[in-house]
Amino acid sequence: MRITNNMILNRANSNINGNKINVDSANTQMTTQKKIDRPSEDPVVAIRSLRLQTSLNKVNQYYEKNIPDATSWMEVTETALLNIKDVVTDMRTLCVQGATGTLTPSDRETILSQLRALQDQVYKEGNADYAGRTVFTGFRTDKQLTFIGSDTKTAYTITEPMNAVDMMKCRYYTNEVAAPVDKDGIMALDSTTAAAPTTTKEQTIQESDYYRSRLSYDLTNASKDSVTKFTFSYEKAGQTYSAEIDWGKGSYTTSEAGTAGSGTTNTTTEGPVTVNGVDRYYQETTVGVSVDSATVQLDKIYQFETEDDWAAWSKEQDDPTSAATPADKMDRKYVPDNSIVIIKETGEMIYGDKLASPLMTYQSKLSVDYNKQGFKDGELRPEYYFDCIKTQDEDGNDLNAMYGNGGIKHDKFDAEGNAISYSIDYTIAQNQTLGVNLEAYDLFDHSIYQDMGDMIDAVERAIAANKKVSDIKAMMEEDQYQETDVQEKLQAWLDLANKEMDYYNDNLGKLYSTILGNADGYLNDIAMGLTKLGCKMDQLEMTEKRMSEQQESVEELKSKNDNLDLSEIILNYTAAYTAYQSSLTAAGKLGQQTLLNYI
Repeated sequence: MRITNNMILNRANSNINGNKINVDSANTQMTTQKKIDRPSEDPVVAIRSLRLQTSLNKVNQYYEKNIPDATSWMEVTETALLNIKDVVTDMRTLCVQGATGTLTPSDRETILSQLRALQDQVYKEGNADYAGRTVFTGFRTDKQLTFIGSDTKTAYTITEPMNAVDMMKCRYYTNEVAAPVDKDGIMALDSTTAAAPTTTKEQTIQESDYYRSRLSYDLTNASKDSVTKFTFSYEKAGQTYSAEIDWGKGSYTTSEAGTAGSGTTNTTTEGPVTVNGVDRYYQETTVGVSVDSATVQLDKIYQFETEDDWAAWSKEQDDPTSAATPADKMDRKYVPDNSIVIIKETGEMIYGDKLASPLMTYQSKLSVDYNKQGFKDGELRPEYYFDCIKTQDEDGNDLNAMYGNGGIKHDKFDAEGNAISYSIDYTIAQNQTLGVNLEAYDLFDHSIYQDMGDMIDAVERAIAANKKVSDIKAMMEEDQYQETDVQEKLQAWLDLANKEMDYYNDNLGKLYSTILGNADGYLNDIAMGLTKLGCKMDQLEMTEKRMSEQQESVEELKSKNDNLDLSEIILNYTAAYTAYQSSLTAAGKLGQQTLLNYI
C-alpha cells in the first residue's frame, strides 16, 4: 500500500489530538480525583457508582436521621418514666413513715404537704413530648395524655374493666366528734337542759369495713343514672358463669353452665334523705340476680351522691328489731350483704360481705359502664385507657367519637378480633423496624393519684382528730373550766376524742401499709417499662454500631469505585503529557522532511 505524506500528516494530527484528549482527561481527573466525568466514559463504573450511592443514602438516612431521632424519643420517654418513678418512690417513702404509728403532729403536716405536691405532679410527666409529639399517647401524638385545666363540658360513656382480686378492704366512719369550743358546748353532752343538747351516741365514732372497687373517675357531675351497666363473670370447674345488669334496658341476663337466663330490673328513686337540712336522693335498683346455684347473689344496687347521703340512708336502715338489719350495723355506714353501694362523689363501688367473698374467691372479672362529664386538671383522658365514646367536646358540642383501647392491662383487639398495635415504628436498618414508644396504660393508671388522695384524706382526718384531743386537753387546763361538773364533761369529751383519734391513727397505719404494697406494684410496672425501653435502646445501640460500620464500608467501596489515588493521577497525567509532547516533536520532524530525504 502506498503511504503518502498527507496520510502521514493526517495520522500524526489524529495522534496529537488523541494525546491532547488523554492530557485533558488526566487533567480533569487531577482536578476532581474521580475516575470518570461522564457516565459514557465508563458505563460499568457509572452504574456501580449509582448503586453504591443509593445504598449509602439509605444507610445515611438510618444512621444519621432515623436512629438519632429514635434515640431522642426514647431518652425523653426514659426521663419521664424516671421522674414518675421518683414520685412513686417518694410516695412509698411517705407510706413507710405513715405506717410507723409514731408520727408527731409536725410529721403529719409535713407528710400532708408532700403528698399534695406529689399528687399534683404525678401525671404531668405523662405529657412529656419529643419535638411536639407526646410520647405516651400512641398514634395520637398531637394530643395530651391528661386534661389541661378544669373541663366541665367534655363527656364520655366509658366501659371500665376491673378484677375482683384487686378489691381493697376499706374502713368507713360515722359520728365524728364535734368538739366543744365553750362552756355551753361542753355541758351540752348528754344534757337534758341545754338549748342544743348532744348525746354520747351521736358523738361516738363508728367504724364499718367493706371491700371496694374504684372507678377511675368520680361521678359528681354526672346525672342520676350515671352508672348504666354492671357485669361480672368467672370460671369454675370448667364452666363460665356471668351476669349483666343493664339500667338503660331495665333488664338483666345471666349465663350459667351454658344456659342463659334473663329478667327485668325495677329501678326506683327513693328518698328524700335529709342531710344537714338538705333533701338528697339516691337510686335503688332491685336486681335479684343469682348465678351458680346462688353462689353469687346480687339483690340491689344503690347509688348515692356522697358518703353523707349513704350515712343518712344507713341510719334509716338501723332498726334493731328488723331481721334485715343486723344489730352490729347500727349507726354505721351499711351495705346489705348481697348488694352494692356506689358513691358518686368518690367513684367507689362498695360490696356487701356475702357478695364480695365469692367474687374474689373465683377471681371474677368485672365491668362497669358509666357516663362521666367534667374532668379535673391533671386527670388522665379516658380514651387512652378504656373503650369509650366521647359524647360531648370541651365546647359542649355533641359528638359520637368512639375509642377502643380494651382497658387497663388488657390487649387491644379490633371488631374482628385482630390485635391492634399503637406502636410507632422507626426503620433503623434495611428490613428492620423498631417500636420506639411505650403506651401509658402499660405503665401507670389512675390508681396512683387515687391512692394519694386516700392518703391525704387519712392524714387530714388523723390531724383533725389529734387536734381535737389537744384542744380538749388545753381546755381542761384553763381556769374557767375547773368546776367539777365541767371537768367531768370535758373528760367525757376527751374519751370520745381519744377514741376517734385511735380509730384514725389505726386507719392511717393500716391504709399506709396497704398502699405500701400498691406502691411496690406501681414501681414494678414502671421498672418493667424501663426494662422494655432499655432493651429497645440496647437494640438500637447495636444497630447504630452496625450502621456505622456499614456506612464506612459502603463509603470505602464507593470511593474505590469512583475515585483515583492522587499519585496514580499524577503518573497518568505525566505519562499522557509526555506522550503528547512526544507526538508534537515527532510531528514537527515530519514537517522538516524533503524529497532529498527519500533519495
